[in-house]
Amino acid sequence: MADAALAADPAVAGRRGGPAEPPGGGPQPVDPQRYELPDTMTWSDYRPVPGTDWADPAVRGSQRTFNGALVLVDYPDQSFVVTRPAGSTIYGNPAGVQNLDRSAVPAFYRDFLNKPGALNRGHTIHEYWMEDSNGRFGIQLSSFGVYQMPAASYEYGIEDSMQRGLGCPAGAECGRDLRTDARAAWVAAVGADVAASYDFVFFLSAGQDESSTWQEFGQMKFAGPEAVSDEFGPPDPALPNGNATRYVDWTSWAASANIWPNATRGSSLQAESSGMSTYAHEFSHILGVGDNYNNPYSIPARRDYSGPWEMLSRGTFNGPGGPHSRWLIPATAGASMGAQHMLRNKMKLGIVDDDAVLKLSRAGLTRSGVVLARVTAREAGDGGGINVTLDGGDRSPACDPATDPLCDGGGYDNYTLEVVDRMGFDSFTPDSGVLLARTKDADDAPFIWTVDANPQDIDKVDFVLPDGTPQKMTIGDYRQLSDALFHAGTGSGSEFEYQDTANRLHFYVLDRKRDRDGILSYEVAVRSLDGAGPARRGVTARPAVARTDPSGWARCRIPVRNTGRAADVFRIAAAGARLPQAVVGLPARAGSTVEVYVQQQSRTAVTITSESDPSATTTTSCTVRR
Repeated sequence: MADAALAADPAVAGRRGGPAEPPGGGPQPVDPQRYELPDTMTWSDYRPVPGTDWADPAVRGSQRTFNGALVLVDYPDQSFVVTRPAGSTIYGNPAGVQNLDRSAVPAFYRDFLNKPGALNRGHTIHEYWMEDSNGRFGIQLSSFGVYQMPAASYEYGIEDSMQRGLGCPAGAECGRDLRTDARAAWVAAVGADVAASYDFVFFLSAGQDESSTWQEFGQMKFAGPEAVSDEFGPPDPALPNGNATRYVDWTSWAASANIWPNATRGSSLQAESSGMSTYAHEFSHILGVGDNYNNPYSIPARRDYSGPWEMLSRGTFNGPGGPHSRWLIPATAGASMGAQHMLRNKMKLGIVDDDAVLKLSRAGLTRSGVVLARVTAREAGDGGGINVTLDGGDRSPACDPATDPLCDGGGYDNYTLEVVDRMGFDSFTPDSGVLLARTKDADDAPFIWTVDANPQDIDKVDFVLPDGTPQKMTIGDYRQLSDALFHAGTGSGSEFEYQDTANRLHFYVLDRKRDRDGILSYEVAVRSLDGAGPARRGVTARPAVARTDPSGWARCRIPVRNTGRAADVFRIAAAGARLPQAVVGLPARAGSTVEVYVQQQSRTAVTITSESDPSATTTTSCTVRR
């Protein structure tokens, strides 16, 4: 056996989802899906990764510890929010930290972002990268500033790509380059040689960011652009109180005037409301990986690409409270604990060992036959996964995102399979299970497309409009992928297999295990639909007898043996019975037992058939004594 890791009704967002309980007792799902939307997650959802202390600042990255500069800037019209009284801004900030001296702000934010403490619950950017890279990459920060910019904050926040030329007050020069002015102030203060000694720069702007306010202080607060209050309007009375924004037609002018976090080569921009995972996201760009997300409100609609499972998608938003809590200052809720990178991006970043990734190909599977592997959760050590190359190209039929919101666009190069567990920074992902994705080698978004085990509309309320009308999550909302993970067994609320007939591949989730240290792993399998390899296939099974329990169910444990000369997956069938697991994987010459539950029949035929060779089959029986 190969080892890929070295070894229903609408509900308000945040409610848990999962399978219905089987009627009348009987067998329970072996791996029930109980996903949780992020909106009602709290810090109690955090679980540490056993045996690790990645937040220890004394432990450096085994490959590299990046030396970063945190450069703080404010404006004539905007001081740092944490220097103001509690709740004094139009957004109701700051909360929990207030009335700091301006001179104390650089050290405060340096420590909040990268020194374990009470406010950040011991979690840091250094910890994120150490956990994500299994100790390879660390981060250290030095703080500089505060430097006052030569123009008002809105002259940097209002710019053509987001506001489409709208909302610039008379006499202002909008679209200013904050990065240029901030760097100039920093270099003037410390000198070019000092500035050049840092590997990267985080520019931290006083105030809110637009990403975390456009919706919460737009359509969630006001009935329309004409309803925006003067408090959220511009300093120019000739302008309307509403303005254009990135994803939809309007937000409040105040929200539109905030900067949108972004990165270019060597530096990134953030604001006070930008959570720690925003910095991790932007640092990923500095390292050379692109964005992989959609417009959740596009017309026509299109599904999110990789959802809450990936830092360079909406996994950046993860953290207690979910996406609509990202406006808080300091940023202690949504976007404070982002997801790890998915396997494709870890491979690109060089933060997973080659021997932790089982590298297969479509053509190779045709020659070898089915491959079984046990994959360990990505949070634990070098938990890698499986990469299947689509040699010869993606054969998926053409689809059009303009007419099909679930269209992935085609052109993929690989499948990846990995295991996610809700621990460490992934504590604030919605579920634990098997994550399957289609990926591209180039950063041509979508370059990771999560395969959704539950592609139907998740049918949850996102928020309530000011008039009391519930607003459902759009098809493009990243939380639609909260129930995307695959689970072992039947009746889980998810799926245990996925077949791509066009690309001639079949994936299986066979079994789930959590060891005594709490580390999650899954036994999985993948095979070609076009070839089973040269090995002879065979299977035997013996009958079993069982008695009914007080609920009226009887459980037979059928001994099964793979008599073939290679690992295989076997499908179980028993008419009228209930099967906790409908497939089982067995190495060559190995045996196991399969459970069959019956309620009415006295004798039930049980058939076990090789997935590699349907002619390799056997039938036995489950007999009930009452």
